[in-house]
Amino acid sequence: MKAILSALLVSLVLKLPAADAADWTQWRGPGREDRSPDKGLLKSWPEGGPKQLWVFNDAGLGYAGYSIVAGKLFTMGLRENQEFVIAVDTATGKEVWSAPAGPRYPNRWGDGPRGTPTVDGDHLYALGGQGLLVCLNRADGKQVWSKSMVKDLGGKLQDWGYTESLLVVGDTVICTPGGSGGTLAALNKKTGEVVWRTTGLQDAAQYSSPILIQNAGKPQIVQLVMKRFFGVDPANGKVQWNVEFPGATAVIPTPIHHDGIVYVSAGYNVGCKAVRLTATGAKVVYEDNKVMKNHHGGVVRVGDHLYGYSDGPGWVCQNLKSGQEVWANKSLGKGSVHFADGMLYCVSEDGGNVALVEATPTGWSEKGRFKLAPQSTRRSPQGRIWTHPVVLDGKLYLRDQELLHCYDVKGK
Repeated sequence: MKAILSALLVSLVLKLPAADAADWTQWRGPGREDRSPDKGLLKSWPEGGPKQLWVFNDAGLGYAGYSIVAGKLFTMGLRENQEFVIAVDTATGKEVWSAPAGPRYPNRWGDGPRGTPTVDGDHLYALGGQGLLVCLNRADGKQVWSKSMVKDLGGKLQDWGYTESLLVVGDTVICTPGGSGGTLAALNKKTGEVVWRTTGLQDAAQYSSPILIQNAGKPQIVQLVMKRFFGVDPANGKVQWNVEFPGATAVIPTPIHHDGIVYVSAGYNVGCKAVRLTATGAKVVYEDNKVMKNHHGGVVRVGDHLYGYSDGPGWVCQNLKSGQEVWANKSLGKGSVHFADGMLYCVSEDGGNVALVEATPTGWSEKGRFKLAPQSTRRSPQGRIWTHPVVLDGKLYLRDQELLHCYDVKGK
């Protein structure tokens, strides 16, 4: 009996997540839903905005987001001609370590990396703009292994580089090299060796990041590329379903899954599409829908409603299940969004205005606003403030190129 209990305890321990539930281990956080676990946050801001705690001024150039684990923030940035993964202490705003992550990715909208490091236990995984995937020790940044999406996996660099935030599923790292070898690849997270590639799909990589979902009691990886979105079995990469999508120029936002529905959106007047998954495939719920034409600021789900910026109507609340517009508002310019404790944190790409807005289908209800300061003087003239906000442990993190800001948004 003791042996059985001991084996059961070991099994349970092995199934526990490597980090606390309150950690932000990856792009868009737990489930990649961009929903902070924080509670008890400020419901309104004083004039001038919440208190600024610190500014780190050497995050490097680029638009990379951040993961936050055990009091350390992990991001990426370009310093001189080298891209780096950078670790910052969240209490002090001081650098802990930095590690090379590939050569400079040049682009007239702004040089540097665009992806967010993914933390898994004692390691983290990051993808540079030129497609170098690195596995690093979380504690000191020492490289464990690396793999090139182009040279090793046969991918092709697109106009805005590789922007994907890597997904860890079990013992594998999921990435999207694209190309004749198969759109998706699963790599052994300890060694970087290829475990599988998707068969039958050879689309080039776009700029979205995959998500892990459950459908009919089984896990699936869902990804969006230019002309389709699809689900694959994480055990072997076998395609479970495949739906056409009319992407144009670039497709960027992360797919959303809720209550059996997979939802995707894109800018360039494409709009959004939703399908309902079945045990054997997917059925279209709506398509050619122009309510949410989300370029790259992201969409968040709160209950059965979606919130984000749509090119044309402005900030939009959309019913997920019907696709219908609930409200639209232009009180703030185009930008990115994050959800925490009943509130939307909206950041305008032009000017860096930050608004606190109640997440409600009754209308735009703003509860405070401030202007990000200082702002970068090194940003490309074609660039904007494109890094998405994150709230964790009562702190709001914002970034404009080399400047990483931290604000206190915890209620008293």
